[in-house]
Amino acid sequence: MVKRALINVDYTNDFVAADGALTAGEPGQAIEEKIVALTEEFIQADDYVVFAIDIHHEGDRLHPETTLFPAHNIAETPGRNLYGRLADVYEKSKNNVNVYYMDKTRYSAFAGTDLEIKLRERGIGEIHIVGVCTDICVLHTAVDAYNKGFNIVIHQDAVASFNQEGHDWALGHFINTLGAKVV
Repeated sequence: MVKRALINVDYTNDFVAADGALTAGEPGQAIEEKIVALTEEFIQADDYVVFAIDIHHEGDRLHPETTLFPAHNIAETPGRNLYGRLADVYEKSKNNVNVYYMDKTRYSAFAGTDLEIKLRERGIGEIHIVGVCTDICVLHTAVDAYNKGFNIVIHQDAVASFNQEGHDWALGHFINTLGAKVV
């Protein structure tokens, strides 16, 4: 049986809350229950659960996103905290050896991080991806996972974006270009 991991991408206040700095808004809020349920399911099954969370620093003029998006997920601000009930799930399980909270500074959870090493150490061959934004960080994480040879599962009812057209396009791209399973 193929070992699996769940990657929670950027499900934070800035990306989901109504007043978030770069919010997916209602579409992001609507997936909360599914993300929470999947996260709890993976933790209970003793699968690897990764919280891959965007981090930026106040006044960082050199980061490429600075000119593309408003400031978001700034270190040590409430906007960077996990959104809603997912924060509670993380707090209850953060000492579990199979739960990993990691900072990421680019769209992909693999770019400049030790994520691939963590997955390979555990013999994981299949990654399930949930979170926001479908057409940005979820997409780039999936592309890198594909390029690294992982099987990919995208949970359609656990991803969202502030751009519905981009969201819909990405779902097709996962299937038609990355060979991902969209469930």
